[in-house]
Amino acid sequence: MSALGFDLVIIGIYFAIIIGIGVYFSRRNKDVSEFALGGRSIPWWAVLASILASEISAGTFFGSPGEGFESRNYLYAQLMIGYLLARLVVSGLFIPAFYKHNVVSIYEFLEIRFGPKTRSMASVIFLITRSLASGSRLWVPTLLLIVMWNRLHPGQPLDSWEQFWLTGGALLVITLMTAAYTAVGGIKAVIWTDVLQIAVLFGALGFSVWYLLGHIPGGWEGAKSYLGKPTDLIFWKVRGDVPPTPEFVAKYGVVWGEVKSVLQSSYNIWAAFLGSLFVTLATHGTDQDMVQRMLTAKNKRQSAVATILSGIADIPVTYAVLTIGILLSVYYGHIANDPNLPMAGGKPDSSMIFPYFVVDVMPGGLRGLVIAGVLATTMGSLGTAMNSLATSYSRDFHFRWFKTPEDDNARVRIIKLSTVGFALILILVGLATAFVKAHNPSLSIIPIILGSFGYTYGALLGVFIVALFTKNRGSEIGNLIAMTAGIVVVAVLSDLPNDVWSMFTGDPNIDLYQNPEWMPVLKFTWRILAGTLVTVAVALCFKSDRTRSATAR
Repeated sequence: MSALGFDLVIIGIYFAIIIGIGVYFSRRNKDVSEFALGGRSIPWWAVLASILASEISAGTFFGSPGEGFESRNYLYAQLMIGYLLARLVVSGLFIPAFYKHNVVSIYEFLEIRFGPKTRSMASVIFLITRSLASGSRLWVPTLLLIVMWNRLHPGQPLDSWEQFWLTGGALLVITLMTAAYTAVGGIKAVIWTDVLQIAVLFGALGFSVWYLLGHIPGGWEGAKSYLGKPTDLIFWKVRGDVPPTPEFVAKYGVVWGEVKSVLQSSYNIWAAFLGSLFVTLATHGTDQDMVQRMLTAKNKRQSAVATILSGIADIPVTYAVLTIGILLSVYYGHIANDPNLPMAGGKPDSSMIFPYFVVDVMPGGLRGLVIAGVLATTMGSLGTAMNSLATSYSRDFHFRWFKTPEDDNARVRIIKLSTVGFALILILVGLATAFVKAHNPSLSIIPIILGSFGYTYGALLGVFIVALFTKNRGSEIGNLIAMTAGIVVVAVLSDLPNDVWSMFTGDPNIDLYQNPEWMPVLKFTWRILAGTLVTVAVALCFKSDRTRSATAR
């Protein structure tokens, strides 16, 4: 059998297994709770695997090695500190509250505490943000197809329309297959396919590290001999990327100069303890996509165990993907002189470097395993997104606004149809992303859409914090004003309007406005913290419409 045939066999077996899992669970969903939460009967270790699969997308699979390739260090891994701390808070405060009130959509909790308007706005923020983020991620794994085409047809690059049709067709197939087992099997199918997918992912990462070390003389010690820059292989950084200038210090002082530098830097010790803490509180405490996994556990204790252990398991995964990037920088910088290396801006394209290595260097079989790993991360995160979007829409809107039969089978059918509907929405977002990137490869649409939760999830976290930690603050109108303020302030502080304007005009040098010199432009690790603080501050100004407490205490 040829190497390509071996790869296709491995990928075919993988697809057959996940479809089989979906079919197996298709007749085991008796009601809405069973379809959306698995009857709260999933063992903690399976919930753990599903949380990991939800967190690790194809963007992580390719993006994190690219981060290691560019930086040649482990600064990104600092953020694990905040990730772990946040999981302790989520497990001790958020999850008990959700179990206490027996919610299916976590935004039901906000209606119990505040009222229907707060619930609806929070759910809308989630539906829009998750649709944009998950839909745009569909474009990432199709990078493999472009790399494969360029490798098999040197000197015959695809034009913009050909790239669009190739990548668009691939994301269409992936989404429809994921929608099939998600709509048929419900959350149980999603979780048990996640277990398979995380096993494939770990195997792919492990083999990638092993293979790279085997092709660098001296292995890891040999690689370190090429990594002699002061910033190579470092784990910690206290200051920002660009220290304040003497002129800035003279105007605004040393302290504010350092603060601004830190806020304009993604990876430093302050971002590790503060920025990433609030990022994870939002993604793991207020995002239906993630929390729904946690609520399938048998009780709040098992859910907490799965949540905390997922943070610990994230550590070796993060170090593995960064190590792959670092080893690739050594391999292509010193070991292999490859004239066909993907380039961007006169230097190797970090986003394409790992896909290129997989296609060009890895042997048949192993290459199929890694490609299956990419598909696993894509389908794992996509499946959870579809299920959570359908659940949130059905519970927060459809069942409240439309006359719905009380029959459980009819309600399950509505959620299944909603799953298909959101699959189509994700396809449209993915196709739009592929179209824009194919015709305007220099535009920065990907960071804007992939980082969309940074602009909006501070508002979600803020209103949940008010709900959990106060008894008589936060009203229906006040919460709407507070969440809107949180989103607007973060958009301005992160320069989002100018980024969107540049994306549509194609000219990064034309701005709609200029922020004052003293104002920092927030990096993604700080956006949720800023949005949370603004939302909480505004919401606390309003007295609650209700006197009852929805806390877990």
